[in-house]
Parts: sequence; structure tokens; C-alpha cells
Amino acid sequence: MSKPASNPAPESGLPAAVAAEWLQPFCDYLAKERRYSDYTVRNYRQAFEDFYGWLQQTGRWGGAPDALTPRDTRDFIIEAQRRFQRRTLHNHVSGLRTFFRFWMQRGKVKRNPFAGVPLPKLEKTLPKFLTESQMTLLLDGPQKLLAKSAIEPFAAWRDRLVLELLYGGGLRVSELAALNYGSLDVDQGSARVLGKGRKERICPLGAVAIAVLKKFQDEFARRTGPQDPVVVNDRHQRLPVRAVQLLVKKYLVLAELPRDLSPHKLRHSYATHLLNSGADLRAVQELLGHANLTTTQIYTHTSVARLKQIYAKAHPRA
Repeated sequence: MSKPASNPAPESGLPAAVAAEWLQPFCDYLAKERRYSDYTVRNYRQAFEDFYGWLQQTGRWGGAPDALTPRDTRDFIIEAQRRFQRRTLHNHVSGLRTFFRFWMQRGKVKRNPFAGVPLPKLEKTLPKFLTESQMTLLLDGPQKLLAKSAIEPFAAWRDRLVLELLYGGGLRVSELAALNYGSLDVDQGSARVLGKGRKERICPLGAVAIAVLKKFQDEFARRTGPQDPVVVNDRHQRLPVRAVQLLVKKYLVLAELPRDLSPHKLRHSYATHLLNSGADLRAVQELLGHANLTTTQIYTHTSVARLKQIYAKAHPRA
């Protein structure tokens, strides 16, 4: 998320010719060859548009991006730090590195001005997660509204399904929104999902999630063919990612949980609860679909804290 800017963000004003020559081939490559998600393609597009806007604003766009000097790159990063959080800046630079690498491979630029460029260090923060009691409060939300006749049965069970699948399967919101009935194995209690980089993995869903799924499928779903979406709106159309995010936010507020918790925190909670219960770290890595074990290891800090509590209570010499 962007910081409040002391100076207004540069307007990209991306001309059609620049978009056609430099940006669109890059975005097509990301989507069609690398099979990046729409979310990643959008972010890389925004990174280039912001960079182009800065180049225009500072008079450094010379009709092509390969005339940039290391000083230009450093100046951009210094200015961008006033507008972006550090992680956002890292993501933008990652997108720009990929952009220049793409055009180097195609012979249109000679070097990558963002290769090896120093960036501000990222703050090491532990992932926020819900405790098991907080998770119970969240999952009970749809049924509480239904009991008060504050919500229709279809919406109550659909919302419960969303929450149970996110937590029971450790799914990303985008993975849930894209889930079709053909990707489910109800008998085995699992789902086949496409994660980041279009990597496929099998996610166990848990008995409760499967029970909610069966009820919703039997009583409320109109179409359950292989290509039909699992999570739908009241017109039985696929629920978009943003709608899923808002739905989860609604129940976080209902459960009086901290407002800065995001839907992704259900995934953090899933991982933390598994590790706290003794799950193997590499198994959790597979369940989450992380390419690197180091990504999963951020959750071990909370598990170690839990082990210290147990030790303090149980060990005679603690």
C-alpha cells in the first residue's frame, strides 16, 4: 500500500505508441508464456507506468529506456521511497528488473539498469494470524447472521463455504475465486488448485469444509459441472477476488477482530495452527505451495513462541 505522498505521484500518461512498443509485449509474455497471475501482471504494468511517469516528469525519457544511467536508477529509487512502502518498492523494482531482462533477451536494450541496484532493507515482521478461538468466532459469523434472519440462507452457507475453504485448505483468495467443481475430489476431501506461477498442488480441505461444501452443493448450487465455479454470487456467477476479500472483511468486523487483519491472514492462521500442532515444516511448505522453504519458515517464529510457553508451564527447571 502506498504511503501518503509528500509530492504527488507522477502521472504516467502512457502514450499508445509506448504501450504498444514496450509494455504490451512484456505483459503478453508474462501472461501467456510465464503464466503469471492477472494480479502480478497488473502490478508489473503499474510498476512500468509509474517509472515511465517519473521519467517523463524529470525529462529523462528519450524515446527508449536503454539510455538510463545508474544515477537515473538511484534517483528514481530515492524519490519512490517517499511514495511507497518498502515492500511495494521492492515489488516495483522486481517488475522493472523483469521488464529490462525481457527486452535484453530480445535485443532491444543492452543492459539492465535495475540489476544489482541497492534497495532499502525490508523490515522483518512476523505474519499476523488469528488464534484458534478467534478463528472459531470468525467461522461462526454466517450462522449467527442467519439465526437473526439478517442474511438469506444462500448467502449464509456461501459465506460459510468461503471461510471454511480459505482456512480449511489454506487457499489464497485468488485460488478460491478460480476454483471449479471439476477441481474437487469430495470423496478424498481435497481440491486441486493453481497457485503462483501456475503451479498445481493438491490441498486437503478437512471434514468440516467438505460437509459445508456438500450442503451448499446439494441445496443451493444450480450448476456443478467441471467448469462451473464453486463460489458464486446470488446470480450464480463466479465471485471475483475483490468480492471474496470484502466478504471476509465483513466477517472480521462482525467478530470484532482487529481491522488491520486481511483475508490473507486466514492462510497465515492455517499455517501457524498446523505448525503449532506439530506438522512438519516441509509438509506445510507443500500444502501452502511455497517454492522456497524460507518462505514457510516465517511461521516457525510463532510456533517457537508456543513451544516456549509449553516449556515454561511444564518443565520443572523452567
